[in-house]
Amino acid sequence: MTMKIHDNGTDRDMTEQEKIVYLAWQKQKQEHIKAQEKIALDKASARQAVLDRLGITADEVALLLN
Repeated sequence: MTMKIHDNGTDRDMTEQEKIVYLAWQKQKQEHIKAQEKIALDKASARQAVLDRLGITADEVALLLN
């Protein structure tokens, strides 16, 4: 697979080293995105657990805090 890079105004094929670095970065970025999604899901689950224990809805919390 040929991968291109824009280098100082010139489009060219990536070197093997550039491909390795790019693919490693891409994998790290995907892992970071998955980790952020998991954190958001965990927060939402924890928030919902608290609401369930209190027996109120998110809308009711919003009314209480306004």
